[in-house]
Parts: sequence; structure tokens; C-alpha cells
Amino acid sequence: MKFKPAHLLGLGSLAVAALLLAPYANAKNSYRIAAQAQFKLLSADGKGEIGCIYCHASPSGGGSWNKFGSALRDLYFGAAKRNIGTALYQSLKAGKDSDGDKYSDVLEVVAKTLPGDASSKPTKTVAALTAELKAMGGVDAFKPKP
Repeated sequence: MKFKPAHLLGLGSLAVAALLLAPYANAKNSYRIAAQAQFKLLSADGKGEIGCIYCHASPSGGGSWNKFGSALRDLYFGAAKRNIGTALYQSLKAGKDSDGDKYSDVLEVVAKTLPGDASSKPTKTVAALTAELKAMGGVDAFKPKP
């Protein structure tokens, strides 16, 4: 098959688009990595246990946000002044139950369940998770490192 100038133009446009979107994709991955570290959601082998579903409605990310992700996004663009560590901490410090499942977001982080998905509930009681959080040093255990 011979390439025509139109084919090359199309391939060139695709390459430029890929280069322009690469930092955007990496930025999103950096948010996930920051949440994994700050929320202590790493498995024993050091690999992250959370994916995009932590904040997004879709497991692959993008598109719509779940309720926890929406609140986090609002903090990131508002009071946190585009600092992901501060936004993550403020989201937990607010004491909200984003998904309305009777477990605050911070208790869901302790339990390693999804604070934006009401069907993802901790197996421990609120009292047990509260005691676990207190033993960790309270919500300040999730404060960003300087």
C-alpha cells in the first residue's frame, strides 16, 4: 500500500495528539499514585490497591466522577489550590460520608473500601474502624508529608 500525503497528514495529526495528551494521562496517574501513598493503600509488595474507580464512576477513569471524587475535585480546584496532597487530606478531614453508606470517608479509607461507592462497605463496625483510626493517630495520619 502506498502512503498518500493525506495518510501522512492523518498520521502526523495522530502523533501530535498523542504527544499533547501524554502529560494529561501521566498527571492523572500521578493523582492515583499520590492517593495510594497518602491513604496507605499499598499492598505488601508495594503495588497500589486502588485504581481510577476510587474517584471515578468507571474503573478505567475519565468521564464522570463518583461522589467522593467530585468532592475531592472541588477541594483540589478550590481550597486546596491545586495541591493533590492537601485536597486528599481535606477530603478526609471534612468527616463526610460521600456515598451515604453510614461509614465516613476516612473510615472507608482505613477499611480500604471505596468512599464513593455505597455498595463497597467495610466489614468491620464503625466503632472498630474508629478505634483503628484513633490508634493510627486520627485523620492526621493521612496528612500530606512536607
